[in-house]
Parts: sequence; C-alpha cells; structure tokens
Amino acid sequence: MRDKTQTNSAAPGDRLIRAGAVVFLIGTVATLVTVTPLFLGTTPFPTYMFGLSMFMGVGFAIAAAGVLRSIAAARRQAREASR
Repeated sequence: MRDKTQTNSAAPGDRLIRAGAVVFLIGTVATLVTVTPLFLGTTPFPTYMFGLSMFMGVGFAIAAAGVLRSIAAARRQAREASR
C-alpha cells in the first residue's frame, strides 16, 4: 500500500492541523505580548488583549480535530483494504 501513496499528497485533516498550528502561534505571541508588561511593571494592556490569548486553546482544538480526522480516514482506509 505504501507504493501507491505519494509523498506530497495531502491527507484528510492536514489543513486543519496546519491552520491549528498557525492559530496556536498567534495565540502564543498574543500571550507573550500580554504578559510582558506585567513582568516589566508597566501599564497592562486592555482586557480584550487577554482574550487574544485564548487563541492558543482554539488552535490546539483545531489541530486536535485535524489529527482525529486523519486517524478516522486512516482507519477507514485500512478497513476498506482488509475487505
């Protein structure tokens, strides 16, 4: 079965994993920017900035959904191959 799979083919869920990684990185940067003034003793950012930190969790959830979708597709393919 490996000889039929192309190395550059996109499996189901790959786009979700990539999108989740991007959203997670945006959340990481937002968290670092939001927390930095607290350590420096300067004026903290407005409250809505802390909401941007939630992108870390959202990105993780999106990537996890992509992984689950990829697993489901692989199981489905294995089930069809065993028939």
